[in-house]
Amino acid sequence: MTIDTTNLCSHLQKKLFEPDGIYYPIWQAMQNDEELTAVVRSRQLHIYRNGKKILILAGKAQPKIIREDKLNELITK
Repeated sequence: MTIDTTNLCSHLQKKLFEPDGIYYPIWQAMQNDEELTAVVRSRQLHIYRNGKKILILAGKAQPKIIREDKLNELITK
């Protein structure tokens, strides 16, 4: 999966793409799951499974869980 990171918040990029980032396990899981898609909107990453939004990741704000999904278990509380 590739994401256009031009409009992605720099804090979120660090959390998502660096191996010690808190969202890095989510990024790894997204690479191996064909049902997941992601779109950058308002500097946040919106993650969808089969076209239904499940999660919104932001740089400084808390992640927003929209639907129950196994991906949500990877968020460090």
